[in-house]
Amino acid sequence: MRADRRMARRLAALVAAPALLLAACGGDDDSASGLLTMATGSTGGTYFPLGGAMAQVWSNEIDGLRVSTQASGASTDNIELLSAGEVDLILSINGSAGRAVAGTGEFDGQDHDVMFLGNIYREVNQIVARADANIETVEDLDGRRVAIGPPGSGTAIFAEALLDRAGIDVDVFQDTFGEAADRLRDGSIDASFGILAFPAGSLEEVANSVDLTLVSLEGDLLQQTLADDGTLAEFEAPAGTYTGIDEPATLVSNWAALYATSDLDEDTAYDIVRVLYEQNEIIAEAHAVGGEIQIDTATDAIGDIPVHPGAERYYEEVGALE
Repeated sequence: MRADRRMARRLAALVAAPALLLAACGGDDDSASGLLTMATGSTGGTYFPLGGAMAQVWSNEIDGLRVSTQASGASTDNIELLSAGEVDLILSINGSAGRAVAGTGEFDGQDHDVMFLGNIYREVNQIVARADANIETVEDLDGRRVAIGPPGSGTAIFAEALLDRAGIDVDVFQDTFGEAADRLRDGSIDASFGILAFPAGSLEEVANSVDLTLVSLEGDLLQQTLADDGTLAEFEAPAGTYTGIDEPATLVSNWAALYATSDLDEDTAYDIVRVLYEQNEIIAEAHAVGGEIQIDTATDAIGDIPVHPGAERYYEEVGALE
C-alpha cells in the first residue's frame, strides 16, 4: 500500500512539476544552480498557500536557488515524503516531527532523518463543544460523542493520547474537520478536536450557527501533557475569540515548522532560515499567517528535534538559541 501511494505521488509530481516551477520561478529557471521542492499541505489548508509565499521569497532573494511547492497530506505525510527523498523541505507540526525523530507514535520503530529549520506559526490544539452539552474541561468529555480527527492525523494522535492520559472513554467519531463541523451544527456529536491556526475560520463559522464553548486543559492533566511532550506549550485563549464564547480557556499548542534532512547543504539551510526571518514581512503580505514568522519564537518548543547546522549557525549569530 505504501509503495502504491509513493508511486502515485511520483506521478502526480511529474504532472504538476512544470506548473509548480512556473509558479515558483516565474518561468525562468535557466540560471538556477539549485532547485528544491517543498511539501506543504492540502490546497484548502494554510500550509499550501503559505508555503507558496515562502517559496517565492526564497526564489527571489537567494541567488542560484529556486524552490517549488507541492500539495500533500500535511505533517505525517510530509515526513514520509521527506524520508523517501521525494522532497527537500517540508512543513509539519513539531509534535509529528518529534515523534518521527523518537520513532514513537505513528512512527513507532521507524528511523527518520528530520532536522529542524525554524518555527513558522502556532497551531493550537482546540477542543470545542456545543454549549448545551455542558462540557467545560477535558474530564467532562467522558462518555460523550467526540470527533477526534481523521485516522492517522496529528489531531487524532494528540486526542487519543490526551483522552488516555485523562483516563476517560468517549464515543469516537473520526471525521474530517468539515464533517465534524457539520456534526456540531446538527447535534450528532458533543465536541470536536482540531489542531488549527488560532483563531480558526472554520470554527468561527460553526460559532455563528450554534453556541460553543472552548474546553480547557487544567491542573495535573495540563502539567502531565506538557511534561510528556516537549514540543507542546501552554496557550491562553482569550474570551471573545469566537462569537458567543465569553470565557477564556487554557489550551496547548504546537508550532508548524520548517524541516529538512541532514543532506541539505549547510549554506543553503543558512540562507533559507536567514531569508525566512529577515524577509518575513514580504511573506506576511502574501499570507496573513506569515505575520507570525518571528525570530523571537523561531526555536520555541522543539524538544529533542535536532537543529540543522545551517540553521544553528544563523540562530547563534542573532542570539536566538539559548
